[in-house]
Amino acid sequence: MPEKRYVLNADNAEQKLHRMALEIAENLSGDDAPLIFIGVRNSGTGIAEIVAGFAKEHLSNEIKVISVSLDKHNPAEVTLSEDIDLDDKNVIVMDDVSNSGKTLMYALKPLLAFHPKRVQTLVLVERMHKSFPIKPDYVGSSVATTWQDFIQVELQDGKVTGAYIE
Repeated sequence: MPEKRYVLNADNAEQKLHRMALEIAENLSGDDAPLIFIGVRNSGTGIAEIVAGFAKEHLSNEIKVISVSLDKHNPAEVTLSEDIDLDDKNVIVMDDVSNSGKTLMYALKPLLAFHPKRVQTLVLVERMHKSFPIKPDYVGSSVATTWQDFIQVELQDGKVTGAYIE
């Protein structure tokens, strides 16, 4: 088995997640509308939980974390983990890695039934292969890769332990 080529270790990942939480707090300064983090199941939800923990240190807004489920290869059905009113809420959709933008684009589908105050996106690692018109608003790390490369984010016990290229 080839050695993993890490692009983030646990410390780097934690610093980047904390920085993104600070950016969110700065961007929402003076806005007291509830903040809903929607993580793309499974790793995206883990990322959302971590960022929510950091954001709670800097924001007085109500913060809620839910998840969105979809088949990344055939995203016909996209469902939220709970029924929630997203009208007039600040919503941030989160995933671990953005490759083409397709997953984030389809993860936004349930939001079309609402009128959120703001919708943004966040990823821990962004690759440079956009095929869809989605550019994350918050990016932990941008990595230039080939189309054949795959980036895997490792989560364990509620923490990111690393991200590597396969």
